[in-house]
Amino acid sequence: MKILRKVVLGVLAGTLAAAAAAAPYPAKQVEMVVAYQPGGGSDNTARAVAEVARAHLPEPVYVTNKPGASGSIGWSYVLAGKPDGYKVLLMNPEMLFVPLMGIGRATIEDFQPIARFTDDPSSITVRADAPWNTIDEFIAYARANPETVTVSNAGNGTIPHLAAAALASSIGATFTHVPYQGSSPAIMGLMAGDVKATTVAYAELKQYVESGKLKTLAVMSAQRLQGLPNVPTFKEGGHDLQFSVWRGIGLPKGAPEEALTTWREVARKVYDTPAFQKTVTSQNLTLSWADTPAFAADIARQNEAFKELMKKLDLKQ
Repeated sequence: MKILRKVVLGVLAGTLAAAAAAAPYPAKQVEMVVAYQPGGGSDNTARAVAEVARAHLPEPVYVTNKPGASGSIGWSYVLAGKPDGYKVLLMNPEMLFVPLMGIGRATIEDFQPIARFTDDPSSITVRADAPWNTIDEFIAYARANPETVTVSNAGNGTIPHLAAAALASSIGATFTHVPYQGSSPAIMGLMAGDVKATTVAYAELKQYVESGKLKTLAVMSAQRLQGLPNVPTFKEGGHDLQFSVWRGIGLPKGAPEEALTTWREVARKVYDTPAFQKTVTSQNLTLSWADTPAFAADIARQNEAFKELMKKLDLKQ
C-alpha cells in the first residue's frame, strides 16, 4: 500500500506539473518590480500600469520595491531565477549608464524592452529670484565662476546627475553636484536655496514654475515643450544635449514568447485607458507611447550614445 501510495502521488504530482506547464500565461500572479523607493515617478508609473493591467489579465499584478545601489539591486532581483515572465521590470534610462559607473552587474542588454509609457526631458531650472533670466546668462556665470554653481540632482547615477555633468562638459564649466535621494528632495533643496539650480525633469517641478517660485531657463529636448513655448532647448544654443527620464516595462532576456506577446498587448490596452492617462498626467508625467520595436530602437540608440558620453565624462560613483 505504501508503494502504491507513492506511485499514485508521483503520478498526481506529474499530472499537476504538466497541467501548470500547459496553462496559458499567466498561470499565477505577476510581480512588477520597481528598483526605487515608493512614491517616486517610477513607483507611481508602475502602480498605475499594474492597476489597469489587472483588468486585462486572468491573474493579479502586484508591485514590489527593491531600491538600492542606484537601481542595480532591483534589476538584479528581476534577473535572479528562471526568466519565466513572472517578474516584470519597470525600466528607466539609468539602466543604460549606472553599470558604466561600476555599480552592479545587471545591464540593459539583460532585458527585453516591451513598451514605453512616459518621457520627460531634463531642464535647467533656478529659483525665481535668481540673477539669471536666460540660459546664456547662466552659462556665462558658470564659466566665470568655477564650482560656484551648485546643482541638485536625484542622486548619483541618475539622469539629472548625468545631464548636469554633460552640460558642464559642453559649456566648459565646472559645477558642484549635490545629490539628493530622489527628484522631490532635489527640488526642495532648490526651493530652500540650498543649491542654485537643478537638472530635474521639468514635469516634476512644473507646478512650482507655474506658481512663480521657480523659472526654467532651458530644456534638454529635441523641440521646445508645449507648455514652455518661450523656453529654448539647449540644441538651439549649439549644445546637443538631449536627456530625459522615460519609463516603460520589460522582461529578462529569455522570457517565454507568450509572456512577451501578452505584455505587449496588455501594455497597449493600459496606455489607451483614459483612467491610466489621467493618473499619469495628474502626477505631472508626460505620456509618450512606444511599442516594442520603437522602444527597443530608442534604447539601443541611447545606449551607444551613453557609452561614448560616459567615456568622455569619466563619471564614477
